[in-house]
Amino acid sequence: MEEHKYEITYIIRPDLEEGAKNDLVAKFDKVLTDNGAKIIDSKDWSKRRFAFEIGGYNEGIYHVVNMTTSDKTAIDEFDRQSKYSDDILRQMTVRR
Repeated sequence: MEEHKYEITYIIRPDLEEGAKNDLVAKFDKVLTDNGAKIIDSKDWSKRRFAFEIGGYNEGIYHVVNMTTSDKTAIDEFDRQSKYSDDILRQMTVRR
């Protein structure tokens, strides 16, 4: 199967401690790699103010993951688990 490039951007709540944020990022990177994705890079983008309140927060830490995968299993599992995480306010996946 042909591999496709994807970009996942997710917003982490701003009051999360640095160690807990790093653990969260490692956990979700592992979700992707365990389900067949190859991570090209995974990095914090910046802390930004929102145009409107999300979950009681006015700002959040944007994290961007660039990856390749041949099927959507990794993306589906990331999406499922991120919906149940209180530490991720929003997420978006784009095929590049």
